[in-house]
Amino acid sequence: MKSYFFIALQYLAPQHLISRLIGRLAASRNNWLKSYFIQTFADHYQVNMAEAEEENLNAYASFNAFFVRALKSDARPLANTAENVICPADGAVSQRGKIDRDAIFQAKRKSFSCTALLGGDSALAAEFEDGEFCTIYLSPKDYHRVHMPLGGKLREMTHVPGALFSVNPTTTDNVDALFARNERVVTIFDTAIGPMAVVLVGAMIVASIETVWAGEIAPRGNKTTKFSYTASEPIELPSGAEMGRFKLGSTAVVLFPKGAVDWGSDVVAGSAVKMGQSLGVYSKPISAT
Repeated sequence: MKSYFFIALQYLAPQHLISRLIGRLAASRNNWLKSYFIQTFADHYQVNMAEAEEENLNAYASFNAFFVRALKSDARPLANTAENVICPADGAVSQRGKIDRDAIFQAKRKSFSCTALLGGDSALAAEFEDGEFCTIYLSPKDYHRVHMPLGGKLREMTHVPGALFSVNPTTTDNVDALFARNERVVTIFDTAIGPMAVVLVGAMIVASIETVWAGEIAPRGNKTTKFSYTASEPIELPSGAEMGRFKLGSTAVVLFPKGAVDWGSDVVAGSAVKMGQSLGVYSKPISAT
C-alpha cells in the first residue's frame, strides 16, 4: 500500500518544479544553509569523507559541490587487465544482460525500448540490437561521478527531455518504461569493440546532469537536442576517466553491441558495485575507434 501511494504521488507531483527548487537550494552558497544540508546528509548516510580529496565538510562551497566531490586518486583502483569493462559508477546493479532485439529488461515483467531510450533514433538503436546492457542505480549515499566503462571517442550526445520520476527500486518495479521516459543525456562513443552508449538518466530532485566536455546539459528545453562531434574536434577518453556527473542521485545505463561483452558471473542484479571494478570482459574487437 505504501508503494502504491508513493508511485501515485509521483504521478501527481509537479516533478520538474520540485526538482528545480531543490536544485536551487543545493546550489546555495549561504554558509549556514549549505553547512546544515551537508552535515545532516553526511551524518544520515554515514558518508566516508576519508576517501574524499577534500575531507573537510566546511570547505565545500555548496551542497552540490559536496555531492559531486572528487575522491582521492587511490580510492577507486581500476581493474588491471586490458580486457575489463569498468563499472562506471558506485551503486548497485539494477539489471544486466542481453538486449532482446530492441527490448531492455527493467524489472519483474517490465521492459523498455532501446530505441526510445536513445531518443527515438532507430538507426542508432539498430547498432545495439541483441546486444548487451547494464543498468547501475546510484543511491543518494553513493559517489556521483560517472566514468568511462571502456576507452572511446565521442561520436554524439543527445539531450532527451522527459519526466522526473524517482529511479529507486520501488519506482523501477512499478513505473513502465521508466528509464525511457525520464529526462536523460545519451552519449555514444566509438570503441575498440564497437559502439558504446552511456545514458545518464535524470530523476526526481536531480538538479542537473553534466558532462566533462560540455558542462551542464540538463535541465534543458523540452525538445530533443543532438550534438555531433567530428574528427576535427575529437573528444577521446580512456577507460576509467570521468565523463559525467549527477547532482543528486540517478541511474546510468550502458549498452554494447551483440557479442561484444561477457558479463562477470559475480555481478548480477542487486550486486553492490564500485567505480573501477570489473563488470565483465570484452570478447573480441569488432571495430577500431
